[in-house]
Amino acid sequence: LQHHSGLFKWERKVRIFLCLFGFVLSIYALHVELSRERNPDYRALCDLGESVSCSKVFTSRWGRGFGLVQFFVAKDSPLNQPNSVLGIIFYTLQMALGLSVSKKAAMLLVFSSWVSVAGSLYLASILAFVLGDFCMVCVSTYIINFALLFTNLKRRSAIEEMKEKAG
Repeated sequence: LQHHSGLFKWERKVRIFLCLFGFVLSIYALHVELSRERNPDYRALCDLGESVSCSKVFTSRWGRGFGLVQFFVAKDSPLNQPNSVLGIIFYTLQMALGLSVSKKAAMLLVFSSWVSVAGSLYLASILAFVLGDFCMVCVSTYIINFALLFTNLKRRSAIEEMKEKAG
């Protein structure tokens, strides 16, 4: 357990940093999207030019429900939430599950991380090949999601190792 307490301290600090950063970026993305919907002339701090614009990305059809949910429900359905709302939920879940040292929590952390990384790769390809845009907020969240996956994989293997030694 002594060997692992070092990992968990390191892991806790990294998790708190990544989750808070992701949470703040998601809140900001939601703010930008809602501000832009209310006022089409709104310019966000992350709008640096024609092809470097986060508000263009957030207000595109891919900015809600990954652009996929609208095929199953009405565009303005409560089920078709902005991606940033999903981000807020994801980072909150990552933070909360990170408090538990159970094997189940570790598995859920890893699984939800793989889902977020798949979503990040999908949205990154839309960003690059469909929208032809660079969104600093988006790319930052993709990096955070990959870092969380790495952190969660490390955590899971440490927990499995701990349980094997104890069992």
